[in-house]
Amino acid sequence: MGEKERREGEAKPGGKRPGRSLYCRAMAIRDEDIIQIKPRPINRSESIYLPEVIRGFGATMRHFFTSFGQGKTSRTMQYPEERKEQLGVEQGGQYAGNYRGVHRLNRDEQGRVKCVACMMCPTICPARCIHITAAESPWDDREKYPKKFEIDELRCIFCGMCEEACPVDAIELTTEYDIVGMTRQEMVFDKEKLLHVYDVTIGKKPM
Repeated sequence: MGEKERREGEAKPGGKRPGRSLYCRAMAIRDEDIIQIKPRPINRSESIYLPEVIRGFGATMRHFFTSFGQGKTSRTMQYPEERKEQLGVEQGGQYAGNYRGVHRLNRDEQGRVKCVACMMCPTICPARCIHITAAESPWDDREKYPKKFEIDELRCIFCGMCEEACPVDAIELTTEYDIVGMTRQEMVFDKEKLLHVYDVTIGKKPM
């Protein structure tokens, strides 16, 4: 339909505008389809919420007294004697093999740091928590090695992208998570500390 026919259709009495859908009109709901929901009237005691307050306070006191000494309502885990990786998944535990914990720098067969300072991990790190200073390698099998390697464990989001990007499998996330530090600087792991983590977790398979 051209522009002329469209205008003529709008000018005619009762003419319908082309392209206008007929189901755009408001649909009325019949009275017999309306369901009236009326709440139950409350009595005088319920109007002041006193029974509910007493009932809620009773539940609080019941849980309070039955949770002492690892009672039946206690949900407290006696850490570090009890750990989540020691419990089954059905009991609220976790599979340690799927956990991303503190990093480690791996060593090669000769005990040297495996990293070749390719800068892949600091480049891909979304938290920008890895800092590497490369230097000329003293060994003939590689061009560079990390003179300085630091990871800010407080800034890290433990996404695992660094170990995915590493071409020589030099950096890995272990399953260790119970690390503490008195200052922020203590949580910045340098190369020596990361290599020490490898030495103490060499028998554990990372994720």
